[in-house]
Amino acid sequence: MRSVCEEQNFQEIYRSHAKPLRNYLYYKSGDLEKAEDLSQEALIRLWENCKEVIFEKAKSYLYTIAHRLMLDHFRHQKVVLEFVKESPAPITNQDPDFTLREKEFESILEKAIAELPEGQREAFLMNRIDKMSYAEIAETLGISVKAVEKRMHLALHSLKDKIKELGIYKF
Repeated sequence: MRSVCEEQNFQEIYRSHAKPLRNYLYYKSGDLEKAEDLSQEALIRLWENCKEVIFEKAKSYLYTIAHRLMLDHFRHQKVVLEFVKESPAPITNQDPDFTLREKEFESILEKAIAELPEGQREAFLMNRIDKMSYAEIAETLGISVKAVEKRMHLALHSLKDKIKELGIYKF
């Protein structure tokens, strides 16, 4: 029986699951830095508890720990948000009008993506950020390719409508 505590086995787990775990957390939270931190923390906890984890169950253990860490983070954020203040905008040499429109569009797009239902957001980000094919997304999420196609169609339609609804950009 393979042991998670053996360095070679742990490295195999790390190579196979670190990036997908980070992406899973990113899709759930929308915060790449926090996703990276939480995925590393989950991997550290796997290493610390390697004697208690069966090699074949390591992936499940990682995702369970990562999900719990994310929930803890969200609970903590509710408290922290009251004390966070916005930092001043950085100074740039770009045209102020262009910078304003660019930030406005990014904000609208991020908000529109965040408002997508979870399944659509996951499929959309896996396809557009990770460049995963519909078949790869289907395998990762445990759904059919047709379900992925439908989620992508609905996500793209929703994003287009949201941006169009605000009347800022014409299609």
